[in-house]
Amino acid sequence: MQAKGRVFKYGDNVDTDVIIPARYLAISDPRELAEHCMEDIDKEFVHKVKPGDIMVANKNFGCGSSREHAPLVIKVSGISCVIAETFARIFYRNAINIGLPIIECPEAAKDIQDKDEVEVDFDSGIIYNRTTGKQYQGQAFPEFMQKIIKAEGLINYINEQ
Repeated sequence: MQAKGRVFKYGDNVDTDVIIPARYLAISDPRELAEHCMEDIDKEFVHKVKPGDIMVANKNFGCGSSREHAPLVIKVSGISCVIAETFARIFYRNAINIGLPIIECPEAAKDIQDKDEVEVDFDSGIIYNRTTGKQYQGQAFPEFMQKIIKAEGLINYINEQ
């Protein structure tokens, strides 16, 4: 499995309320909810993102409340993968459960810049910055996580068994 796209870069401690502000949590349609993804720090995000694009952040991405909406709106907005130095543990679990690939790789997260073109190979964990030609070794997905991602989330994976 692979992801390939343009990078949207964010900093440290991007919390779940920044990813999807609490004022929208009454919306039940994921597509409508995704229209508000990242709007408090990047008003044009949903208008710029294209299917396959990649989000890169620094430390503690997805901190804050345990909000399943956060990885869901990132995925529905078109982001194919999130790379960060570190993730908040609850966000990490929620992302895998809904089928959003995430990779911890401090070196890549520090070096990759906004608008770079990046490829990610989930089998090997290799992250390749097509803009700079640099390659990074991220955390490869274990086979069971690859199956969950391929099934588009844990519930779909369980239903396929």
